[in-house]
Order: sequence, then C-alpha cells, then structure tokens
Amino acid sequence: MNIEIRTDKNIHGSDRLIDYVRDELKQQFQRYSEKITHFEVHLSDINGDRGGELDKRCMIEARPAGFKPVAVTHKADNIDLAIHGAIDKLKRTIEHSFAKTDHGRGTRPDWSETTEA
Repeated sequence: MNIEIRTDKNIHGSDRLIDYVRDELKQQFQRYSEKITHFEVHLSDINGDRGGELDKRCMIEARPAGFKPVAVTHKADNIDLAIHGAIDKLKRTIEHSFAKTDHGRGTRPDWSETTEA
C-alpha cells in the first residue's frame, strides 16, 4: 500500500505530520491492505494566515484494485479534525463499495434452497 502525502504552502509538511497520517491510514484500512494499492492525501489551509472557520481541508484519494479511484474531502477548524473526518468518510465509502460486490448485489437469489414451512 503506497501512501503519498502533499501539503500546500500554508501547511508545514513535517515528518511528524506525515508519519501521523500514514499511521492513521494504515491502522484504519489494515483490513483492506490487500485491496487498496494507493492513497493520495492533500492537506491545505484554504484561508492561509487569515484563519476562519472550516479553513483546513483534507482530501484523500484511494485506489482500490479493480475499482475506480475514490476521493473524499473534509473541511474542519483544525488539520487533525480534517484528517479524521476525511478518513471516516473514506472508510464508509470504501466499505460500501466492497460490500456491494461482496453481496452480489443485483443477482437473483437461489430460491431452490429455500424450504416451505
């Protein structure tokens, strides 16, 4: 699982921040480590030095093997909340996508296995 992290000019991409984001992604998506080949994370401060509400943004794109890439964005008051909000959204989206294929959605049930009471 390849994890790429980028920041804009207003967010200092320290080793600590990069390690933190990598660790969170690995922990939250360890269940899908064989199914997701790549994560791309973009962290930005929309207002720069001016500040403001919901001015930190985290966009995460995941590339699951055999699926189209999935991207989510979350804005929050600080970078930590933005990261966790985006991870939560991505996790729900990925689980939903995998669940649709695991349950064979759109296929007809085999009624011959049911018994009459």
